[in-house]
Amino acid sequence: TEEIPEADMVVGIGSNGKIAKLIKDALSGKVQNSYGEKFSLDLDGKRILGGMPYTAYLKIADGCDNCCTYCAIPQIRGRMRSRKIENILEEARELAKNGVSELIVVAQDTTAYGIDLYGEYKLAELLRELCKIDGIHWIRTLYTYPDKLTDDLLYAIRDEEKLCKYLDIPLQHCSDEILKRMNRKGTKADIEKTLSHVREIVPNITIRTTFITGFPGETDEQFEELAEFVKAQRFDRLGCFAYSAEEDTPAATFENQVPQQTKIDRAECIMADQLTIVGEKNAEKIDSDVEVLIEGYDNYIRC
Repeated sequence: TEEIPEADMVVGIGSNGKIAKLIKDALSGKVQNSYGEKFSLDLDGKRILGGMPYTAYLKIADGCDNCCTYCAIPQIRGRMRSRKIENILEEARELAKNGVSELIVVAQDTTAYGIDLYGEYKLAELLRELCKIDGIHWIRTLYTYPDKLTDDLLYAIRDEEKLCKYLDIPLQHCSDEILKRMNRKGTKADIEKTLSHVREIVPNITIRTTFITGFPGETDEQFEELAEFVKAQRFDRLGCFAYSAEEDTPAATFENQVPQQTKIDRAECIMADQLTIVGEKNAEKIDSDVEVLIEGYDNYIRC
């Protein structure tokens, strides 16, 4: 509240369980801040749907251990904590009873699910169990890291009808040097091998990714390498963002920060190239039949 004087209170995730009392205190004029231990945040409990009734996010873990140098999530959310499989399945069944037909499985790193709790990656097993729930029609998985994409997971995506043939794989860059400074696992060659392997096991899979332009020290040559990589891989969906220095992250203190306009120009260049790729991919779908989730309709009929 010192930095934001108009705020009545600032509450950390560790104080989530006290939110009702804190609001009551604030309404009575008692201004306070409250920060509990991050691991105090309860990941289970009764679910309240605040969005559309037919789709729901299903959080399977919180926090992250990857510690990418540009990212503040480990500071904000803490270390990774996986939920128990039985608790996740219970929530999913309740969502299905309430009319949810599409589940979006999410965590900061879904592919790491279970390693802290069970000593091994359990995402594939969890997804197969979710597929057994009556009423759930589609299951989509977000934020899968390339170094943790197991064959077991890929076979589950290939074989289970309810699992969307879709992966969101945040790659962030392809230059070996920049990947190392980002504290990302693997090299460009590793990424290319992984993408090829994914497409081999799951034919016609839709791959979405994200990239960062203007990371500290990114040279013109490294940016051109990224641009050529995007053109060569022809991702189905792609988001590209100009690097933003997050407070208290290692990358914010790196030398050779790239000028803001250069970062923006590079991001726009990548997105312009991707727009062409998406247009070509969309054209390939003409005259094909696809299953869709209808979110609504209107009564207007064009005569």
